[in-house]
Amino acid sequence: MLPLHDLPDADLANIEGLFLDIDDTLTTDGRLPAHAYSALEALHESGLLVVPITGRPAGWCDHFARMWPVDAVVGENGAFYFWHDHEARKLRQRFLVDDATRAANAYRLKVVAADILAAVPGCALASDQFCRIADIAIDFCEDVPALSRSEVEHIAALMRAAGMTAKISSIHVNGWFGDYDKLSMARRMMQERYAIDLDQARRRYLFIGDSPNDEPMFGYFPQAVGVANVAEFAADLTHPPAYVTNGRGGDGFAELAQRLLAVRR
Repeated sequence: MLPLHDLPDADLANIEGLFLDIDDTLTTDGRLPAHAYSALEALHESGLLVVPITGRPAGWCDHFARMWPVDAVVGENGAFYFWHDHEARKLRQRFLVDDATRAANAYRLKVVAADILAAVPGCALASDQFCRIADIAIDFCEDVPALSRSEVEHIAALMRAAGMTAKISSIHVNGWFGDYDKLSMARRMMQERYAIDLDQARRRYLFIGDSPNDEPMFGYFPQAVGVANVAEFAADLTHPPAYVTNGRGGDGFAELAQRLLAVRR
């Protein structure tokens, strides 16, 4: 990973949009700093397309899409995207699977969650689980004492043994039924909402993140950026980001925003 200052201004000048993770990328130690939110707003007001790509739940994403200075949000690691239709004054929702499939999966998710809670002492359902539609999130350090790396990997292994896709973030292990991730839904959203083939346009977009569940995005975008705390997961990343900020979390996000805004000015 190269330092962010090695990312050429010429490449930044061609950027038309930014995808970003939220937890420990926009936030720092579980909080959203004012300067990071201000940077998010400044990027959006500059004319860039701004889209959070997060593991957070549908209930939170409803709020992000309505209230934040963003164009859309991809949530639950790619299960859906939401955007607010300002003209119609309505939240629009696009789920990957239909209502019947989500309902059938809901029972299966509860069974797997119960098995994991019994098998791995100290873990817990994430506090935001009640807001989730398509996945389960097992907390290993957000509201519980931090589990060991082997315990976190054991949670992910139990999900995979149950036929689920499992991804580890900086705070949760997320599991779902289906072959999708942050990248697959980001590509679908860009095609459906903006008629943009991201495969052809990927050099005109950036992603910034921090953890293993961001790896599909890191590997896809040539100018992908990690905030400094991505180094904590370096050994787990087959495809790390090309560049890394000096700052952690929201400080690193603001650092990237300042570079982008300076070039646009």
